[in-house]
Amino acid sequence: MTEKNHTPKPDDRSDNVEKLQNMVQNTIQNIEEAHETMQFASGEEKQNIIEKNKRREEAIEGFRSEIQDEAHDR
Repeated sequence: MTEKNHTPKPDDRSDNVEKLQNMVQNTIQNIEEAHETMQFASGEEKQNIIEKNKRREEAIEGFRSEIQDEAHDR
């Protein structure tokens, strides 16, 4: 039986801004796709989409705040 070295990986934050920007773009795309889907949705489905998009917009605000923090720390 071989022993494995379980040392944690170093904290590489060099690409965090890029990852966060991708997450913002993906979330915006999801919002846009949900708006398109809403045209064909029933009343309850529309409400669910509206609520989900609101949470997505809140997430985008959080991502943008993190981007500012990461950019500031560089």
